[in-house]
Amino acid sequence: MKEISLLKQTLKALMQGQLRAAQDPHRPAWHLAAPVGLLNDPNGFIQFDGHFHLFYQWNPLACAHGAKFWGHWRSDDLIHWQHEPIALVPSEEYESHGCYSGSAVDNNGVLTLIYTGNVKFPEGRTAWQCLATLEEDGSCRKLGPVIALPDGYSGHVRDPKVWRHDDGQWYMVLGAQNLAGEGKVLLLRSADLHNWQLLGEIAGSQLNGLGEFGYMWECPDLFRLGDRDILIACPQGLAPQQTRWLNTFQSGYFIGELDYQQARFAHGEFHELDLGFEFYAPQTTASSDGRRLLFGWMGIPDGDEFYQPTLAYGWIHQMTCPRELSLEEGRLHQRPARELQQLRRSPQTWQGAAHQLAPLDISSAELLIQPEGALTLHFADALCLSWNGEQLRLSRRNPRSGLEEHRYWHGSLAQLHIFCDRSSVEIFINDGEAVMSSRYFPSAAPQLRLTDETQVNLHYWRLEDGVIV
Repeated sequence: MKEISLLKQTLKALMQGQLRAAQDPHRPAWHLAAPVGLLNDPNGFIQFDGHFHLFYQWNPLACAHGAKFWGHWRSDDLIHWQHEPIALVPSEEYESHGCYSGSAVDNNGVLTLIYTGNVKFPEGRTAWQCLATLEEDGSCRKLGPVIALPDGYSGHVRDPKVWRHDDGQWYMVLGAQNLAGEGKVLLLRSADLHNWQLLGEIAGSQLNGLGEFGYMWECPDLFRLGDRDILIACPQGLAPQQTRWLNTFQSGYFIGELDYQQARFAHGEFHELDLGFEFYAPQTTASSDGRRLLFGWMGIPDGDEFYQPTLAYGWIHQMTCPRELSLEEGRLHQRPARELQQLRRSPQTWQGAAHQLAPLDISSAELLIQPEGALTLHFADALCLSWNGEQLRLSRRNPRSGLEEHRYWHGSLAQLHIFCDRSSVEIFINDGEAVMSSRYFPSAAPQLRLTDETQVNLHYWRLEDGVIV
């Protein structure tokens, strides 16, 4: 009965709010966003039976972090998506305060979801790791909890990412906080997805030479790329430094080697995945053509999200574009998925002094820029990217305080590959060496202006709307 009640409330929210949300000039043309309410973490990203599936954390009833549902999109090409039936509704006792993040696997031809059932009560909270299967009609059948809260950990245990290893066993990484308030990543093993053995902690505070490194690690993801293992995680509680770790919470990766038998992960240093203002909770999957693909949430929890103007239209947040990952010279590179080229229209090229370029429409656009010297890019006078020969600085006014804030990248700049979509910018630096993703909210139709006398080579495309039905 609770599920029926929640679905009725969701239908009412959609009927009352979808038209208003669609009228927002800041609503993306081709990035994925929920029809109403709040969207956050990508979940269950998988290519299954020839289709890409992307589930997502969703509160359809308010622009707030309430009890989360799982929404569901499906696509054949990462560009054109269709809505599927709501996958998970927090209707059972073991998920009473939200169907939290998780992943999806192909279990012998059955698309199976693994997610966290979040339960809060007056004196604390607990978490269950739960299973569900996708049925032929697009609905999900819940199989219930399969992992209870392990001994020695607080109620903050969540976000299972599961894969099948070469030995035929299933493995899971799980974000956790121990009773001392230290963030950890746990490794578990199962033969059947139902009965799990905790193998130990493979990363976190006070492990592998890290020292104190955050009070909670969310959204872990472990995968093989080339000849190394990559662990993505979101440590909460890192102190900001002068030009890094400046967001409320961080999202980054470690490169190393997982010893499956000893449950040890020897790894190198922590690298941020995205240096912009909004990026968190990424999730990857392997495609049938051998690529490792990633979606991220273009948002930050507990930051300044509730000062964004889209709340007036009844929706908040979007996904990043899909990205392809590669390991090059000991660093993770991210490039926009090649499928995005299908959106290109009206190509233009230009060469000359930056300040002589006429303003460009960037409502929905892709740009490739090669500067020969110092350069400043003004995005609708609401966001600014400046290059001084040694450092890129991304600047905007904080939506809460109105004070100017900055994010940084250091290196030698050869190329900027920029994707703009109404109220978002994704800046790929040096063919994927680094990325800066940010929301911004121009007061009029956004245009890009270049200043300085630097010579630039520029390629520009208008991007057509993605199709979400």
